[in-house]
Amino acid sequence: MLFLPIFVFAQRKHQAKLKHKSVSAVPAANLSLSFRVVPLGVLGGIDESNLSAYMIAPVGSDNYACLDAGTLHAGIEKAIENKAFSVRGDKVLRQYIKGYFISHAHLDHISGLIINSPEDSTKNIYGLNSTLEIVKTHYFTWESWANFADDGGSPQLKKYHYSVLQPGTEIPIDNTEMHVQAFPLSHSNLTSTAFLVRNKDSYVLYLGDTGADEIEKSQNLHKLWEAVAPLVAAGKLKALMIEVSFPNEQPDKTLFGHLTPRLLMNELDVLAQLSGTTLKGLNVVVTHLKPPYKSISKIKTQLNYANKRQMNLVYPRQGKPLEF
Repeated sequence: MLFLPIFVFAQRKHQAKLKHKSVSAVPAANLSLSFRVVPLGVLGGIDESNLSAYMIAPVGSDNYACLDAGTLHAGIEKAIENKAFSVRGDKVLRQYIKGYFISHAHLDHISGLIINSPEDSTKNIYGLNSTLEIVKTHYFTWESWANFADDGGSPQLKKYHYSVLQPGTEIPIDNTEMHVQAFPLSHSNLTSTAFLVRNKDSYVLYLGDTGADEIEKSQNLHKLWEAVAPLVAAGKLKALMIEVSFPNEQPDKTLFGHLTPRLLMNELDVLAQLSGTTLKGLNVVVTHLKPPYKSISKIKTQLNYANKRQMNLVYPRQGKPLEF
């Protein structure tokens, strides 16, 4: 019993030390799960059965938005194989997906939407005006594909409605419990998009293809980090989904608006500075890794080695659900 006061004092001192050490990490203010993400496609590059597409919904809801739509049918079938869904694939496509958020109009981010459009149901296609104009004038045109939208060439089949997003303005996502804001990104010769998805007081940030500010001669990522830094500081950003397409050996002149492990970590250093945190424990979902698989393996090795901030690096697998 004589040792009890000493033990209690030591415990309190140890807890105080731990508390002091965690001040600059990402706060764990909300430990409950807020989002379910089902990756329908996770790669960039040549594998048309596994291209960028991520279904996202509040945990416990079947009202999903689809962030990009490079692969739909093959990804849905893979998700059903993995027990992510207990219904038929056509129900997931037609009833669970309430709308598509297209970051930019490159085929590896939209081809699944186009190919599956005859079997789909009525819903919105969301995007910046520049992205939707490309979809309208290059894909749903009757020259390259039937016009399943309610704008553009006649006749208009009116299955899809183009919903133009204004940068930085939050809107509700129709037929879901979520809201979204769009932010422009620099992707070589065109504008890509980041989508900040909110469920109540929790957020997931998804970035389409993007180059680093230093390479793109842009401030788009810096402006994005400024916008989300308060969420990081408050522990409200549950996950950051961001691309890394090439290993560090890729020359700057052939990045074509993409990131490497070195460039990603440089950008996250900026986010850490702006948020006043170390980013320790932040979920960083690495998207758009480009085959061959030798390069993918190298990217993962380089990211893991460079992860001095001790973020939780997540490498999504097609059809395997994630919860944040």
